[in-house]
Amino acid sequence: MRITMIGSGYVGLVSGACFADFGHDVICVDKDQAKIDALLAGRMPIFEPGLDQLVANNVAAGRLRFTIDLPQAVREADAVFIAVGTPSRRGDGHADLSYVHAAAADVGRALTGFTVIVNKSTVPVGTGDAVERIVREANPDADFAVVSNPEFLREGAAIDDFKHPDRIVIGGEDVRALDVMRAIYRPLHLNKSPLVEMSRRAAELTKYAGNAFLATKITFINEIADLCEKVGANVQDVARGIGLDNRIGSKFLHAGPGYGGSCFPKDTLALLKTAQDYEAPQRIVEAVVAVNDNRKRAMGRKVITAMGGDVRGKTVAILGLTFKPNTDDMRDSPAISVIRTLQDAGATIRAHDPEGMEQAKLVLDQVTYCGNAYEAMEGADALVIVTEWDAFRALDLDRVKGLLSQPILVDLRNIYPRDLIEDAGFTYTAIGR
Repeated sequence: MRITMIGSGYVGLVSGACFADFGHDVICVDKDQAKIDALLAGRMPIFEPGLDQLVANNVAAGRLRFTIDLPQAVREADAVFIAVGTPSRRGDGHADLSYVHAAAADVGRALTGFTVIVNKSTVPVGTGDAVERIVREANPDADFAVVSNPEFLREGAAIDDFKHPDRIVIGGEDVRALDVMRAIYRPLHLNKSPLVEMSRRAAELTKYAGNAFLATKITFINEIADLCEKVGANVQDVARGIGLDNRIGSKFLHAGPGYGGSCFPKDTLALLKTAQDYEAPQRIVEAVVAVNDNRKRAMGRKVITAMGGDVRGKTVAILGLTFKPNTDDMRDSPAISVIRTLQDAGATIRAHDPEGMEQAKLVLDQVTYCGNAYEAMEGADALVIVTEWDAFRALDLDRVKGLLSQPILVDLRNIYPRDLIEDAGFTYTAIGR
């Protein structure tokens, strides 16, 4: 199949490269000439494990191309995927659909012959209707169908998620369009990945409902962790105890400093705004958003308490800045709130992250960024682990103790056993333990 991907960011680039790896002919389009030039030179605009090699292999095989020529790319396509950003709109939390609408108009003007237009971007209910209207206005004689095909990719594991999905959701009613989508995903369907067909609006809502539910699981176990600390229980035991129930499941039951990233914060807000528009309040999701926002600052206060209640004039070493490991994404990272809380209380910050420091510099001021974990610890009054990168899981504790001015370790991801750290002579603070 001939596929055109509008947008060469996280979703578009990963999806396009994976489709090409299945043998499809893929063109990735972007308006940013610098990004296209970088991709043509083999430089990735994002960090995602394995993506650079996947792109290089398929470019070399002639199955993956990059261009800014949208009209030509659309004319060649059997299916055009819209994979542009839908950030939270400033001021009200609604999803900003301006990029989706602009792409739809551009695609509409370029259409020749029957083409399936696929909303891959995360969009509110009814966006497919709007895209259909915009395309029809741009090209009244166009022969096309609009379907919804939401993505379910985890940053840091996106390629594996794409190639081994739990499900493939396709929303639409047009028979020809569904045939095209089945052909596109046939390599996955043959591997028994379930293809779930539904209405377009149901598909749009499935994405938001899924992310809101996962955000709820994270927030639930975080509140249980707070209770565990009060009653003397271990949240990891509790999480295992409930997670082995297959009605609940063990995933997303790891207590920590709160969720962040490009999806959960904006998608929960967008779902709430949609619910308000349709007068169908989502009280549970409202509570999830509020609790999560409060938790991030509370983690900063937790560090202050672990350091004796006063950090003015003290130095804190922060390991991990991105919202999760194996990405350079700083969007809504808990580290931002933790660091700002500490800075507001008078602390000096030394920080290290394996991939996220360049992005962190765009949002965090007055931080000393260090080349490795041990450099960040030099002379610090406490060490705080905020993101669970593998590189932080087996630190040389004797070396750590020698570098810190005080042996205080705050583990916001519970990656170390308490007895190991305390036997090494540290004062140890964790989450829910």
